[in-house]
Amino acid sequence: MMKRRKNVYKRYHYLIIAFMSVFSVIMMYPMAWMLVTSFKSNADIHKNKEKFFPAEWTVEGYRSAFEKAPIGDWLVNSIVITAVITFAVILTSTLIGYVFAKYEFKFKRSLFLLMLATMMVPPQVTMIPRYLMIQKMHLFNTRWALIVPGLVSAFAIYLARQFITDVPDSLCEAAKMDGAGPLRIYWSVILPNIKPAIGSIGIFTAMANWNDYLNPLLMLNDIDKMTLPLGLVMFDSQRSVDLAATMAAAAMIMMPMILIFVLFQRQFIKGMTMSGIK
Repeated sequence: MMKRRKNVYKRYHYLIIAFMSVFSVIMMYPMAWMLVTSFKSNADIHKNKEKFFPAEWTVEGYRSAFEKAPIGDWLVNSIVITAVITFAVILTSTLIGYVFAKYEFKFKRSLFLLMLATMMVPPQVTMIPRYLMIQKMHLFNTRWALIVPGLVSAFAIYLARQFITDVPDSLCEAAKMDGAGPLRIYWSVILPNIKPAIGSIGIFTAMANWNDYLNPLLMLNDIDKMTLPLGLVMFDSQRSVDLAATMAAAAMIMMPMILIFVLFQRQFIKGMTMSGIK
């Protein structure tokens, strides 16, 4: 049976590659067009609409974006918020997942099921309560208004717990015999064995918070405190004729996530493959 499947795969190997290549080009074309357009001048965009490449490469759009809007502040805000939340989620999810996977305590199953149940609640349901809590904590219109609600993720805890469960108990027992405490076992035994999970959690969390539009719209008022996705919408609505600057701002939102995926794609793919097997 396996031999027959291999023969079928070999027979249609090039057809599959051709299909995936065409599909990839279709998916990548809008992003490529946006990136190339960001290096055009406004005159070139309006004059040569049918041409993909610019008549003359220029950084006029990027210069205009930084001059006409606080792109630098938006970029810093997005980087700080995304980095803090991603680091916090990796830390909290691996620690809590470690406790759920390797320790026995009262109501363990009930607490885990309760945590999983929170994943079924749409975020729109908790939007108003979250807003009111941020108001009472006097965090409204600050970076902490976005950071505090994102410090813990039920999905990340679940994913980390699934990976940590497969770490052999014999490794933890051997570390205990060597005098290692719970935190030492977590740092020296658990974390090195769940790198694919950490990579997956990091990429998912970073992408979700970098591209988040609704929460900044709800929690932030001042222009200089906005994140890039929220700022881009205001930037586009205010300067709709400056297409080069708009495309430049959009490219600046897209490129960091592409860079993160390229750097950590091996861990991400491995993590998704192993979690699928689970």
